[in-house]
Amino acid sequence: MQATKNGICWRLFLYSCLFLESSSQDFGGQTQFICTSVPKDMDICAATLQNSVPGEDLKTTVMQLRETVLQQKETIMNQKETIRELTSKLARCESQSGAEPGDTRAGGRRKDTGSKNTMGDVSRGPADTLAQLSQTLQSLKQRLENLEQFSRSNNSVQANSLKDLLQSKIDDLEKQVLSRVNSIEEGKPGLRNETEQRGRVESTLTSLHQRITDLEKGQRENRPLDKFQLTFPLRTNYMYAKVKKSLPEMYALTVCMWLKSNASPGVGTPFSYAVPGQANELVLIEWGNNPMEILINDKVAKLPFLINDGKWHHICVTWTTRDGVWEAFQDGVKRGSGENLAPYHPIKPQGLLILGQEQDMLGGGFDATQAFVGDLANFHIWDRKLSVGEIYNLATCSSKAQVGNVFAWMETSLDIYGGASKWTFEACRQLN
Repeated sequence: MQATKNGICWRLFLYSCLFLESSSQDFGGQTQFICTSVPKDMDICAATLQNSVPGEDLKTTVMQLRETVLQQKETIMNQKETIRELTSKLARCESQSGAEPGDTRAGGRRKDTGSKNTMGDVSRGPADTLAQLSQTLQSLKQRLENLEQFSRSNNSVQANSLKDLLQSKIDDLEKQVLSRVNSIEEGKPGLRNETEQRGRVESTLTSLHQRITDLEKGQRENRPLDKFQLTFPLRTNYMYAKVKKSLPEMYALTVCMWLKSNASPGVGTPFSYAVPGQANELVLIEWGNNPMEILINDKVAKLPFLINDGKWHHICVTWTTRDGVWEAFQDGVKRGSGENLAPYHPIKPQGLLILGQEQDMLGGGFDATQAFVGDLANFHIWDRKLSVGEIYNLATCSSKAQVGNVFAWMETSLDIYGGASKWTFEACRQLN
């Protein structure tokens, strides 16, 4: 019964305190509230009444406690402000920094598994963003010029209408880029929203690429299935092409292709072949400030290619499992060779061949910083080492040039994802 009484008194005391606190706020905050200790066996209500007028020592103790609480509150507020400031600085550094250096693998290939960009386009500063947008707009203009030639030769009213609409879209995008240049030069506060603005612009670009691609589909009936190129205009982790069939087991190989890119740093990953248990079974990559490399079973050889000048280049790499001997050809000329590249390790079958992205797992784990940016065409694979003459025929677009017996470049052999586009391959026509 006594416990019940004490519980009721506690509730009444607390309710009265809350009421008095509210009243003190109404009357200018002059009222003070004092809590005192009560002996275990004493009636709480009686003790509360008896101690309604505390002594001077109790007042002093209460004032000290109040001062301590205020100091702690001020310290907490200062710490929160410091945390917010550091968080803001860290966010700015992350948004303006490039790819972080990662672990160094054999042969100098760096890999950062802790900071993978899985959200799409790689972070970059205003200058890099504008340069990338400028390159993309230039690519779109070139494609529109091709469409104009096609429409003039076919007198297509629909093609002309769509062309005019797309040209208007490009003009609008150029105005947006110019506006951002002015903002950068004048240091306007609007740059704080740069990430959001870049997202809107690149979303429009992606939509524009898709519409141009739809228009270009009308040209397919007028060209052979092998006379096409793939365009990867942006450094993302969602644009790629997947080869529909796997590779067989191979004890020798030759890989050849045409590439055009001016991406920096590094053109990215033209292709990667992964098998269960080994994501780097066969990879061609130029990432960061490293030279272009070929990986076989995660072993690396540096290749003497210089191709990121915005011009078309033909490259070939041959390899045999015996002693791991390899050779590298650029534009029909042998540029380098070596050995001990994954010797006596055959290329495994039942894998997945991806164009434009580097696989960290079978069919996925793409990193935007390692994506290929540019154009790719006439990608072929053989299960033997081609001769110097055969490679020269490919590089000069000779009528004697052979197609790959393991994989041959055909539109029907690929599935395209993420807005990577197909259009007519012109490099061989220019050479002839």
